[in-house]
Amino acid sequence: MVINHNITAIFSHRQLLVNSWDGDKDIEKLSSGMRINRAGDDASGLAVSEKMRSQILGLRRANRNVMDGISLIQTAEGYLDETNTILQRLRELAIQAANGIYSTEDRMMIQVEVSQLIDEIDRIASHAQFNGMNLLTGRFARFTGENTVTGSLWIHMGANMDQRERMYLGTMNSQGLGLKSPVGNASTASFISLSTPDKANMAIGMIDLALMKVNKQRADLGAYQNRFEKAAIGLLVGYENLQAAESRIRDTDMAEQMARFVRSQILTQAATGMLAQANQKPQLMLQLLR
Repeated sequence: MVINHNITAIFSHRQLLVNSWDGDKDIEKLSSGMRINRAGDDASGLAVSEKMRSQILGLRRANRNVMDGISLIQTAEGYLDETNTILQRLRELAIQAANGIYSTEDRMMIQVEVSQLIDEIDRIASHAQFNGMNLLTGRFARFTGENTVTGSLWIHMGANMDQRERMYLGTMNSQGLGLKSPVGNASTASFISLSTPDKANMAIGMIDLALMKVNKQRADLGAYQNRFEKAAIGLLVGYENLQAAESRIRDTDMAEQMARFVRSQILTQAATGMLAQANQKPQLMLQLLR
């Protein structure tokens, strides 16, 4: 029996510290709900989790991008529906004017309505906006490689670089549809004319071409929307699966962690008691000296 070094007390003290540290970590994990609160908890797990978290946030943002794209498409399609209605009325007037029973004065009255309807097509095109951007004036009508005034519209549909798609919106004003030919400037533009049966007959063909352009653009928008809706669902599935994978790495299993915490508490209490007992051993030496 020695008195200079109480090995039993030293051992009990070390176990008390270890159990206390384990208990502190258990409290952190239980209170935060996270198995990994710092890199020291699981260095490789933290690295994998952070990469997954970047993808998760990116997929969520990409899904919102796609939904914004769908909103833009629906906005443009709504304006084109109004343009289509006007073109149908123009065609009806052209067929009416192609009949030879009308006088010059009658045709002038028909032409007034035609001119007003064509102006309304221009007004719709100039007012068709989404987030301050004109949709039907040719801003996104041609491919230039950039989202510029004469470029395509990019929709970023993924969580990583270059995961994007372009869409096009044609020029849907009267000039783009072939209903008005500019002569010098807008104030001297030439409308389609119904002043004679022959001109009215030609106007029917011009209006049919305009209807074809509008209908094709609407069909393209419908195809874009269907594709984007499927992409949005796919992005949500990817988001859900990655979120589940990241949760398995980073989140605390509360039942398992609680069991560990109870174990740490018991061991801490036991080590505390044993340390007290070990510290009493040197007192026995006094009895030998009496």
